[in-house]
Amino acid sequence: MFSRLSQVARHLSRPAITSFVSPSTSAPRRTSTGLFNSIMGSTATADERNARTIHTAACLIIGDETNSNYMAKWCFNLGINLKRIEVIADDEDEIIEAVRRMSDRYDFVVTSGGIGPTHDDITYQSIAKAFGLPLKLNEEAFELMKKISVPRKGEPPFKWDEPSPVLTAKLRMVELPTDVNRDPAKQFLFPCKELWVPVAVVNGNVHILPGVPRLFEKLLDGLKPYIQPRLVDPEGKGIARVTISTPLPESAIAAYLTELAARVEPKGVKVGSYPRWGEKHNTVTLVGKDKDFLNSIAPEVCHYVKGRIVTTESEDDVDAGAPTETADVTTTGSGTK
Repeated sequence: MFSRLSQVARHLSRPAITSFVSPSTSAPRRTSTGLFNSIMGSTATADERNARTIHTAACLIIGDETNSNYMAKWCFNLGINLKRIEVIADDEDEIIEAVRRMSDRYDFVVTSGGIGPTHDDITYQSIAKAFGLPLKLNEEAFELMKKISVPRKGEPPFKWDEPSPVLTAKLRMVELPTDVNRDPAKQFLFPCKELWVPVAVVNGNVHILPGVPRLFEKLLDGLKPYIQPRLVDPEGKGIARVTISTPLPESAIAAYLTELAARVEPKGVKVGSYPRWGEKHNTVTLVGKDKDFLNSIAPEVCHYVKGRIVTTESEDDVDAGAPTETADVTTTGSGTK
């Protein structure tokens, strides 16, 4: 199911040609390609972005790493509407365009990948350029790196206080986009005590994470205490979901689901229909924050689609007996991974 969340999120909004505004001014600026754009986006300051309520999120995957499934689950658990997932190459122009657009359109933005020590790890420098910021050595991250990191197998010997190619490579990972006019505590977060890796927060809402899944997941989970007070539901109860297995083809239930979707949309409920190719059953989902309301409509949906509540999509791959109309709403909270 969560893999479907990430697939759907890619299509919830389309990329557009946008113009960009310097965070510190209202004057239009040129992109790195030299094209002059008109002012279209918000002129909110970085501090305003950093404080506003989080309704929407976007994830920018840079390079080969993919963490979109975990990001989708994480947002779902916290009741954040993940509106977009994008995968782009390690290309400066692409990173600049995408991160500016996402920062302007969404409340909470996460980037994944491209912050390692090699020449093709260009995320920090590209995002710094996107918002007109310098790269500066973050002393706190550097001191933690020296304290916590251990030499990797095959790494040449070096000294922390003497210039060397190894030290230069390591410094690339702690030279971060820095706005000298803003509070460092709002720009550099250290969510995991056992890691020296910081989460740089640029323009108030762009959170730069590594692409290595183990690190990405730890740091993303570590961000919860920082953003929870800004959630629509600060208690982080998350979103309730009903999954219904139906033996009927989508064409047979399309009219009913269309009518249902229009009827329940004012209640904040999304109705989904997913064909399961090669299987005997398809899936209908009801997703929303009002558990009681989902409980009230689930029996009706089961009746009209001749289905039954299941806990997983594959539950009816083997005949599980007669359909039932007893609702079993699953609520995913902030403590669930």
